[in-house]
Amino acid sequence: MKKFLLLFLGLGLFAVSCSDKDDEPSEIATIELNSEVNDFVWKAMNYWYYWQPEQANLADDRFSTTDEFYSFLNGYGAPEDLYDAVKVPQDRFSFISDDYDNLISALGGTSTTTGIEFTLTRLPSDSGNGVLGVVRYVWANSDAATKGIKRGDIFYAVNGTELFADTDADGFITSSNLDLLSASTFTLNFGTIEDELFTPNEVNIEVNRLEITENPILIAKTLEVNATKIGYIMYNGFTRDNEDIIDDAFAKIKTEGATELVIDLRYNPGGSTGVANRIAARITGQFAGQPFIEYIYNSKRNGNFGSTDPFESDYENTPLTSLGLTKVYVITTGDTASASELLINNLKPYITVVQVGETTVGKNEFSITLLDNTAQTSNGYPPYAYYAQNVGLNGVNPNHKYALQPICGTYANADGFNDFASGLEPDIAINETLGNLGQLGDLEEPLLAKAIEDITGVTSKSLKSVVPESMKTEFVGSSLRLKKYSDMVLIRDFN
Repeated sequence: MKKFLLLFLGLGLFAVSCSDKDDEPSEIATIELNSEVNDFVWKAMNYWYYWQPEQANLADDRFSTTDEFYSFLNGYGAPEDLYDAVKVPQDRFSFISDDYDNLISALGGTSTTTGIEFTLTRLPSDSGNGVLGVVRYVWANSDAATKGIKRGDIFYAVNGTELFADTDADGFITSSNLDLLSASTFTLNFGTIEDELFTPNEVNIEVNRLEITENPILIAKTLEVNATKIGYIMYNGFTRDNEDIIDDAFAKIKTEGATELVIDLRYNPGGSTGVANRIAARITGQFAGQPFIEYIYNSKRNGNFGSTDPFESDYENTPLTSLGLTKVYVITTGDTASASELLINNLKPYITVVQVGETTVGKNEFSITLLDNTAQTSNGYPPYAYYAQNVGLNGVNPNHKYALQPICGTYANADGFNDFASGLEPDIAINETLGNLGQLGDLEEPLLAKAIEDITGVTSKSLKSVVPESMKTEFVGSSLRLKKYSDMVLIRDFN
């Protein structure tokens, strides 16, 4: 069986065992089950959920009769309510979807979007709850791109209504009107900052959502500073089916003679572990076959699925373009998560990784996309796991389109380290700011300039400028955090 991408592993034949009570009790029911979706939610979570052994509502011996089981399920009118009831408080990332088509597309990099990726920050010199949206970058071929919206543009309102967000002591949004940004069509109202004061500028642009597949490589170029050639790749998502695009980027900087590499993951929320493995192999290349990632499930499943994947050297029998580096610079922010953190953490036992920017999210866990499908167990596949290439939707229950994306385990590097739930801290700390945002890929962009300074000793003008406190970004949220499906996923999918 082919090894699966995205934090999954190749499996031998597997048969569902009833002896560990993964299914509901076998007695004949006298109570009618109201929702087969609820049945799927409980069984799939009982089988895969990382915290299943400590969640009483998912215990194998939770129900002594089928009637008791069905009564429990019938107590939840919506599958989302049941899902919340079987999660544990420490779970920050698991989620449920009512449409697996949309979920699968989103995880593959396709979504309905205006094309604007932004951060939300407080207004300068304002102690209220108003927020500004600062454009980070714009997707190519999006509606926003055609209308000239660009990095650094600032909007304060939607359809004339000023944006606000209340937050608690930990910085989490408790109430807001940010749902204005989720409409299919809306008008953004822009402004400018002068002398540390924000002023509306009467620029109003209507934007529309279009279905677009993002090219995860935003920039791939080679910079030369003091005769040192530095490859720069801005990579925004570990999405599947982009191996040619990724390889072309590495081949480009290799051909151009780069001897140093800065990989920019500041807005990269994660994705496939298989893709992360192959990017690590492209950065290095000299460690093929050595341990790259250890997958750790709960005590109930680790014997079946716990394993270690080695560095890869090819994809579908095509060798990867590798740089053979012993040192790499990685740019991060508070939106860097999941597979991005995996890349950083799991390269560290082998090469020097210099992290520049901000502390990352701290997602040291992986998930699996689960569909209501047990039809493939006779073919050697475990129940519910989505096999994108080998099985697709063959055998999926046609009566509903719910899917789950639960945390199913944690991962460690070759040294056994995985303790970074509070995030990976930078070696060189520097934040993005309203007062000195810069243009991505430019030598004067502060975060890139800081990496270049460490590589060459050359300090850019942008690093010498003093940014007033009021112009420093106070992070409130971002477009990544507002998307329907949490993009901060590290996925192990079976193939």
